[in-house]
Amino acid sequence: MSPLQIKGWVELDGRRLTVTEIEEILTHDPAATSRFGGEFYLSWGSCRARDHFGVMQGDCPKGTILCNGESLSAITPAPPEMPLEQAIITAVSLRSDEGVTALSGGVDSSLVAKLAGRECIAVGLAGSHDLRQARHAADLLGLSCTYVEITPQEIEDALPLVVATIPVKEPVSTGIALTQYFIARWAGEQGYERIITGQGADELFGGYQRYLESAALAEDLTRDIAGLEGQAARDQSVAALHGTYLSMPYLDMRVVRAALAIPASEKVRGGRRKIPLRTVAERHIPAELAWYEKKAMQYGSGVWKVLQKLARKNGYKTSMQNYIDHISRVEHGH
Repeated sequence: MSPLQIKGWVELDGRRLTVTEIEEILTHDPAATSRFGGEFYLSWGSCRARDHFGVMQGDCPKGTILCNGESLSAITPAPPEMPLEQAIITAVSLRSDEGVTALSGGVDSSLVAKLAGRECIAVGLAGSHDLRQARHAADLLGLSCTYVEITPQEIEDALPLVVATIPVKEPVSTGIALTQYFIARWAGEQGYERIITGQGADELFGGYQRYLESAALAEDLTRDIAGLEGQAARDQSVAALHGTYLSMPYLDMRVVRAALAIPASEKVRGGRRKIPLRTVAERHIPAELAWYEKKAMQYGSGVWKVLQKLARKNGYKTSMQNYIDHISRVEHGH
């Protein structure tokens, strides 16, 4: 068997596995691979395997063990069911032995940052909402945080590479990916490989503003949860540019299962969003952070305004999509 290559990390029955333990299982009990949890892409011999939700990218379908091009088994970890709070605590604990936490000061990232207890990173333009809120959150939580001020010129310089890298080239994805790019750049420069993030919480718990007006909330949440795989592909592709990857405790099997068991009507009601998550969070972080309504990443970081200005400067006053299409064509030599 050729040497095992592993990206990410693996757990079995709630315990992190070492590389040696993974090799032992692949050699002597390969069927146990179907119970692997974690965030991973494995390659050994003619075989490949990828975690259940496809958080880690790789050249095989998510949640599948592939050998000689044929699917041998599905990867379906079955950890014991647990309440949402315990699920989140467990998910963060499994991921917090290394890495840096991306902090923007909203409930999603603040709860993860507090539970992980690791160094934090916040990015944004000078004076941006996210830098102010992250600083406030880090102070309240007693966490060490680095605040990286990015400039419009850096955004303009990074834009062609980001557009070329992400799978779906549209404005909102570009704005989010640009913000992730600078988080990953700093993490890579500091020698971190793992970036612990709050991704997935909005979809699982009903965090988007539009959910307040939804006439079919359960259907909207189901559709948006299905879109998380595409988001992971976008974010991981950008992180990989800097030799890093995003680790997502809210997309842990335990958390997803606990979240899906909560009716949509309990997630968004009375003008409030993400109610189950906020209720858990206020037992671990100050209530003002647990119930804070934060701007989306691309707006809070200030990146979106810079994108709008760049589009106008380049003659695309009415369509950001046309500007991004133009960048994509230029990158491909058209």
